[in-house]
Amino acid sequence: MRVLVTGGAGYIGSHAVVELLDGGYEVIILDNLETGHIELVDSRAKFYKADLREKESLRNVFKKEKIDVVMNFAAYIKVGESVTEPNKYYENNTGGVLNLLEIMKEFNVKNIVFSSTAAVYGEVSGDDLVSESFDSQPINPYGMSKFMAEEIIKDSASAYNMNYVIFRYFNVAGAHEKYHIGQIGEGMTSLIPVVLEAAKGERDKVEVFGDTYSTKDGTGVRDFIHVTDLARAHVMAINKLKKEESGLFNLGNGNGFSVFEILDAARRVTGKEIPAVISEKRPGDPACVVACSEKANEDLGWEPEYTNIDDIIKTAWNWYKNI
Repeated sequence: MRVLVTGGAGYIGSHAVVELLDGGYEVIILDNLETGHIELVDSRAKFYKADLREKESLRNVFKKEKIDVVMNFAAYIKVGESVTEPNKYYENNTGGVLNLLEIMKEFNVKNIVFSSTAAVYGEVSGDDLVSESFDSQPINPYGMSKFMAEEIIKDSASAYNMNYVIFRYFNVAGAHEKYHIGQIGEGMTSLIPVVLEAAKGERDKVEVFGDTYSTKDGTGVRDFIHVTDLARAHVMAINKLKKEESGLFNLGNGNGFSVFEILDAARRVTGKEIPAVISEKRPGDPACVVACSEKANEDLGWEPEYTNIDDIIKTAWNWYKNI
C-alpha cells in the first residue's frame, strides 16, 4: 500500500515515515517545510514540497501518485500562539484538512489517519484516567481547530464512504533509537525539551508553574508517550482501515508523571543540575491529565513499549546531545 504522509518532515511525521518504511509500505511525504526540516526526511520516501492550504499543489501530488492511505500530521501546535493568532490555526489545522478531504474525494482515496490532540478535552477535572467518552470542550483555538477537523472528517466519512482513524495524543516525547530523527525547532514549549535545553545550558532554568496542586508532590501531573510508540499506532491503524472500519482513540502512556518527577528523571539521565524555579499557576492548567488507552489496546492491539520515564528522556537526551 502507498501512504501519503502530510507533515512528514516534522517531529511525529518523520517517525511515522520510518515505521511505515520499515513495515514495507511505500511512502510519499508532503510538507511545506515551514516548521518541518528536510534533514528529517528519509531518503527511501518520495518528497513533495506542498501546502494543505493550496488546493492545486495538493491536487498535483494526487495526480502524480496513486495513494491508498493519507496520514495527516501537518498542523500548527503551539497553544499560546493559537490564542493570539487563532485564524492561522483555523486556516491551517481545520481548513487544510477540509482541502485534503476534498482532494481525497476527487481522487477516490478512502482512508485517512488524523493526528489530533488531548487538547480537545479542555479543562479536565478530577483524577480519573481520560477516556474517549470524556466531553470534548476545547478551551483554546488549537484544541478547537483539531476538534473541528475531527468533526469534518467524521461527516466526510459518512457522506463520501470514507474510513478514518483519529488519534488523540497526550504529551509526546523522546526520539528514535534507530534513526537520527527527533524534535527540533525554535520556541518549543513541551516540558521535556524545555528541561533538556536547560540541561544543555541553552536556558538558565526551568519554570515550574505551580506547586500547590492536589497531586503527589504539588506539581501538575501529565502523561508522556514516546514518539515511536505513537508512530507504531499509526501503522497499526492501517489494518483497521483495510477492513473499512473507523475509530477514534486516545494514545498515551497511561502513567502520570509530575513536573518534579520529570526534573528528577532528567537530572538522573543527564547528570546535570538543571535549576528550577516555582512560578504562579497558569490559568486553565488542570492538576492531572493521564490517558486511558484501553480502547486502542483492545481494538488495534497497541500498547506502549516505553513506560519508564527515564527511558523516554534518555532517548530524547541522546538526540539533543547530537544536534
